[in-house]
Amino acid sequence: MKKVIPYILLKDGAAWLADGSRIEDASAYCQACVSSGADELLFADTSQSEEAHHANMEFLKKISENDLGTFTAGGSCHHIDDVKKYLYTGAAHMFFAPGASEELQKEGLNRFKAERAGYLTASVKEALDAYECGFRLFYCLTKEGTAIASALKDKADCTVYCLAEQGTEALKQGAAGLLYAVPEKNAGKMMDYKHELLKEGYETDILNPAFSWEDFKLNGDGLLPVVVQDWRNDEVLMMAYMNEEAYQLTVKTGRMTYFSRSRQSLWIKGETSGHFQYVKSLKIDCDQDTLLARVVQIGAACHTGNRSCFYRDIVNRETAGSSPYKVLESVYNTIADRKIHPREGSYTNYLFQKGLDKILKKVGEEATEIVIAAKNPEPQEIVYELGDFLYHVMVLMADKGITWEDVARELADRE
Repeated sequence: MKKVIPYILLKDGAAWLADGSRIEDASAYCQACVSSGADELLFADTSQSEEAHHANMEFLKKISENDLGTFTAGGSCHHIDDVKKYLYTGAAHMFFAPGASEELQKEGLNRFKAERAGYLTASVKEALDAYECGFRLFYCLTKEGTAIASALKDKADCTVYCLAEQGTEALKQGAAGLLYAVPEKNAGKMMDYKHELLKEGYETDILNPAFSWEDFKLNGDGLLPVVVQDWRNDEVLMMAYMNEEAYQLTVKTGRMTYFSRSRQSLWIKGETSGHFQYVKSLKIDCDQDTLLARVVQIGAACHTGNRSCFYRDIVNRETAGSSPYKVLESVYNTIADRKIHPREGSYTNYLFQKGLDKILKKVGEEATEIVIAAKNPEPQEIVYELGDFLYHVMVLMADKGITWEDVARELADRE
């Protein structure tokens, strides 16, 4: 399975393409690449000074607050802390650029293993030396990629990624995937790159539908209704229709495409507004007459500017108590609001006013109360203390600007 990996240069606390053009909205660019099918992202830190390195790492941390999926970051390393900094951005892998001492390279490999520490190589000699040092993961951003892949082809457990310009020649020599300098206009079209590889006979991770159009039961107009749901929180966003061409394009491109009944034409969601929908999963119901699409929604789904088309209540008897997640989210939102809009006599505001040390003291005290409660036979006492603990943890979260989404993303990354 050959991978398609966009690479991004980090310079002066910003993101750049190899042609020297700056990526204006790096967060949106990365999200579009990942959501539309990129297998990973590669960030190459070009800094030569500690100050520039710090600026690039802070920038990467900021954009990685959005879900970047699997990504790699690396560059010059002079100390083991440099290795840690790359990995602490959330990167699944890091790479050493040439120039790091052999002692530091071996320390990095020993502490983080060859599965997480790679090497950026520009020549066959560098690659072979790095292999002898213990590296098994290689990235090449020069025209030497094909030769490097060939030199490492028969080595055990080597994974090599080469520039897309090396194309099928590098893949023939065993390269595991290609590194692309993706123009901003193509950031949401990663499936196009994968289908190019597919045409060359290389297997890639594309959408392979288990049902064909002929398997579906269509309505009187020959269309298939589609319910669209946010993959993160299960919110129903909209409802639309597909004809066969829209379905085939959705599966091929990974971007939700519909048939507009009013215009009697195909409609790529977001083509005009920029509010694209990228496929996470497609499901069919028991009667095979309605599609459920779980998507990454960019911006608003509704033409009114609302996140969901279903924003008006007719009747509503919902309570937060029916959903554990809604309770946590509701309490957190109240705490966060108290920080911005203080209320006289509020215990939450008292904690914020006293500052971090007071908040941490309460978190520690409540954690101890849980331990004591767990020694008692009554389970409800533990529930009560857990409630106190979680409340104070949420005050800490709000104080630090951490959300439940951040925590959920961290837990998901550990699966």
